Amino acid sequence: MARLTLDAGQPWPMGATVRDGGVNIAVFSGHAQRIELSVFDESGTVETARVVLPARSGDVFHGFVPGAGPGMVYGLRAHGPWLPEQGHRFNPHKVLLDPWAREIVGRFDWTGPHRDARPDHPQRMDTRDNAVDALKARVVADVVDWVGDRLPRRPLEETVLYEVHVKGFTKQMPGVPEALRGTYLGLAHPAAIAHLTAIGVTAVSLLPVHQFLDEERLVHLGLVNYWGYNTVGAFCPEPRYATAPDGATARAEFRAMVRALHEAGISVVLDVVYNHTAETDLGGPAISQRGLDHASWYRHSGEPPRLENDTGCGNTVDVRHPRVLQWVLDSLRYWTAEMHVDGFRFDLATVLGRGDAGFDPRGAFFSAVQQDPVLAGVTLIAEPWDLGPGGYQLGQFPAGWLEWNDTFRDTVRAFWLGGDATRGQFAQRLAGSSAVYQSAWRRPAESVNYVVSHDGFTLADLVSYDVRHNEANGEGNADGQSHNLSWNGGVEGPTTDPEVRAVRARLTRALLATTLLAQGTPMLAAGDEIGRTQLGNNNAYCQDTAVSWLDWSAADGALRDFVAHVVRLRQRLLPFSGLRWYHGRADVMGRYDLSWLRRTGQPLEPHEWNNRGSRVLGAWIGQPGRSEAPVLMLFNARDFDVVFHLPDPRSGNWAGELDTTELNGRMRREAPPGGAFVLRSRSVVLLRDAAGVTAGEVKA
Repeated sequence: MARLTLDAGQPWPMGATVRDGGVNIAVFSGHAQRIELSVFDESGTVETARVVLPARSGDVFHGFVPGAGPGMVYGLRAHGPWLPEQGHRFNPHKVLLDPWAREIVGRFDWTGPHRDARPDHPQRMDTRDNAVDALKARVVADVVDWVGDRLPRRPLEETVLYEVHVKGFTKQMPGVPEALRGTYLGLAHPAAIAHLTAIGVTAVSLLPVHQFLDEERLVHLGLVNYWGYNTVGAFCPEPRYATAPDGATARAEFRAMVRALHEAGISVVLDVVYNHTAETDLGGPAISQRGLDHASWYRHSGEPPRLENDTGCGNTVDVRHPRVLQWVLDSLRYWTAEMHVDGFRFDLATVLGRGDAGFDPRGAFFSAVQQDPVLAGVTLIAEPWDLGPGGYQLGQFPAGWLEWNDTFRDTVRAFWLGGDATRGQFAQRLAGSSAVYQSAWRRPAESVNYVVSHDGFTLADLVSYDVRHNEANGEGNADGQSHNLSWNGGVEGPTTDPEVRAVRARLTRALLATTLLAQGTPMLAAGDEIGRTQLGNNNAYCQDTAVSWLDWSAADGALRDFVAHVVRLRQRLLPFSGLRWYHGRADVMGRYDLSWLRRTGQPLEPHEWNNRGSRVLGAWIGQPGRSEAPVLMLFNARDFDVVFHLPDPRSGNWAGELDTTELNGRMRREAPPGGAFVLRSRSVVLLRDAAGVTAGEVKA
């Protein structure tokens, strides 16, 4: 190996930084005795030099490599105690990836000697060297010109989220060149953007694009981690979504995608995974954090200390440690400042708020994010649960955070598909789940309303299958959610029966309209607007196949047009205000901001709220978000038509804005000025007082 002389350098910033005619290296480890820098050739397979980082400042080892620059490939070797029973697993025979790496070199091979312990003796060190096969970092010094890129910064009440997988969205999309399908540039292509703008999407929520690994079990089965919730590089865009499988191309094309989406007025939100790493449990590989300082990076409990597994993935990142917290914040700042993304959706976000005594909404992570000037104004969305004790924290995140509202999902599914739900529960979901958020001084728009996400049935499958069909996942159909609150309409799976198909279509439109028009921030799962099916697979995380890709050849154009119509109605009328809560009480003039009606046109009596048999409800909204006149929303989830007695509008006429029994959603019949109105089965109707009067001037 070549001799390499290092200067002391400085302990910041973390990772590798090009400066002053060389490269500064700073590595965190609170328990290592020394850290070696291993330098490799361009391919990352030949170790050309190895030298100890010469300086230590607190818990940061650092050194400066004169004459080095962008392109240098390096790994780390950590020396320290091998005391697994105390949580210390230092093994200098393993080359480790810098957690702050901006580009990763190599392709992880599960046959390599990556475990720090011997398979036959888990308490003994594995002394086989993995330098050839280990993942390494390449030094990066990008010069990025964001001149002209304007962040959309839409008001929250205008936001329509669209959860989408970069590859699956365009892999089969006509109009996108074959070479670009399934890539960042595919999503940036005019054909892809045209679809998004046509249906009114204002923000794409991308499934994980941080570089990730396929789990060993999946590799042995010939499968992959398609969803990407297995991060290995928190600063690296996944190269498999680039036109060439290298980090530089991935960064450039990711940035091009962001710029193109911004030009179309569409924000970019990333689904990020900071709750666990790809190192899994102690039977997994030592890729990075485990070898650098296992005791500091991961949460442990008990004597002897054992890995906590609040994530279900084998380990739990410990953001209580300041350096681990710094890693999360540095990553968020990188994607915000250097990649220009507009927000983040945090997978299993409860983990990030776990202190010594459980979840703390005023904990270090939330405080750090709130005061960070780089992150000011970004969208923050929590998946408000994890698998640990006290993990369900819906409504408990800090003000300003949005949360995936699974109570909306479950109640709306149950109401429309015959599950256990009351009118009172359904009304609560329509009105922003006020019992969850209002008392916590949260805004209605902080409830992310969804009926379907990537995790579970597609919308088409929700109304086509009673049970999951996950045989292709290799787990004996035992994986995935069994409590789906779905209904197949009487026939399991595909059918040519026109009556069953008609029922499914009506339910699909009713579910979409409910999601898009309720108070809160609506989220669609990509493909639900065109009738996408996964053939009953409700856990397609490992299916990088046509099962997961959007099938544009079978797209339901009428359904797409229906969604576009409902989104336009939302933007024009905003039936429920996105900024304030309704109190449902009359003012001194007898005017109501919101009144809930039974089919007689009269307000619901107290005992009627908990009637689990009724599925008919009216919402008279005297103070809509944007409409200048009151609006009336009617819901009938029964399998037969009912007569609903309309209140008298001030103008003398109701204008029909939506009827979900129509394919395009446009109302073709006239609504009476008051009195009997036939509300068809399994439908949503939206009427607007034809008068251009100030909102709230009509009595309920």
